[in-house]
Amino acid sequence: MRQTKGHARAKGAVKGIGLVMALFLGIFTATVAGVKQCAARERLLVFAAASLTDVMTEIGADFDARQGSKTVFSFAASSTLARQIALGAPAALFVSANRDWMDYLAEKQAIDKDSRRTLATNALVLIAPKASPLTELRLDAGWDLAAALGDGRLAVGDPDHVPAGRYAKQALQHLGLWAQAEPRLARANNVRGALALVERGEARLGIVYRSDVYPVAAPSAGVKTLATFPQTSHEQIQYPVALIVGRDETKTSATAAAFLAYLQTRAAKAVLLKHGFGVPDVD
Repeated sequence: MRQTKGHARAKGAVKGIGLVMALFLGIFTATVAGVKQCAARERLLVFAAASLTDVMTEIGADFDARQGSKTVFSFAASSTLARQIALGAPAALFVSANRDWMDYLAEKQAIDKDSRRTLATNALVLIAPKASPLTELRLDAGWDLAAALGDGRLAVGDPDHVPAGRYAKQALQHLGLWAQAEPRLARANNVRGALALVERGEARLGIVYRSDVYPVAAPSAGVKTLATFPQTSHEQIQYPVALIVGRDETKTSATAAAFLAYLQTRAAKAVLLKHGFGVPDVD
């Protein structure tokens, strides 16, 4: 049966509409898939002490690979980060290098107190540039710090606000060496800054965390460890972690809770141990 020209044109128009609809549905489906992918890669902002830079970066990458998230870190002195959080910085989770700054945020009602955990522990060590003639020594009240320093300086995180510096001050006071040390300090904004001063030879000695110079830590190539301070010479070095309240949407908060849970797994604790930290007993 012969089709009229009008019928053929109508049939062609229907086919054209069908192609347009198919194209529209394809674009819509791709857009929805893209939105879902973006949601799956939602950004999680974590504030963490500078001494955790290497280990948290590695743990964050492992978590993102499992979770499909995008964890972003801000590393600095615990005091700086805590003050920023108290002023409303949009962090979802905070890891401090000591308990005092986490207590500060608890008083400000900025953390979920029920979520607070002890993530890790650490030790305090005395370091020197790798080329230094100084060798391993015993830290006690009889150690001649002034002779060891010569005309150089002792690099520490600023004891006025950096946890590593506060622990260093406690240890030196315990050993009766603070009077010698105080006028010779090279005060850094964080413990990694103190490490850098020793690496570059700008300080003859430094006091940092064991994890900062552990074999796996990239920055440790230019320094050597001379001694470990007795654990009894300073407060126990603990890293508390907690969720920040009232900062993020539900989904981001759920991702933060998932990250907090991941930090307590065997996999995360194995990474902490690899980087020279101590960890609470694995459940």
